[in-house]
Amino acid sequence: MSASSPVPHGSANTLVTELTRPAAGVVLLVVEGEVDTLTAPALGEALTGLVATDPESATVAVDLSGVGFLASSGLAALIHAAHRAGAQGRALHLVGGSRAVTRPLEVTGSDRLFTLHADLSALLGEGATG
Repeated sequence: MSASSPVPHGSANTLVTELTRPAAGVVLLVVEGEVDTLTAPALGEALTGLVATDPESATVAVDLSGVGFLASSGLAALIHAAHRAGAQGRALHLVGGSRAVTRPLEVTGSDRLFTLHADLSALLGEGATG
């Protein structure tokens, strides 16, 4: 399964998301670009699709290693998705992310809502078993 949905708000405000299955039992949303007020709605839609993935036993993760900026609107979309995943009894995993992405998570304490992984191999080592 692979779907790409660019958000055309000009070259500086383009967010690309792609839903993939890098391993059995793992569904990964790869996000590239800047997450700001203009692109956060597209991130929210992509996260809704991710969390709605069947089976509910699948590990759901977001790869943020291609994100250079995370505004509060993007953080809110991630938090909302974490709560939806939690209501299903599963964690939302976050992969990678620059300091510009991890710092807002840490400052707000919302990093505790996610299972964090340094890179995709760390996720797959853990996620492929469950």
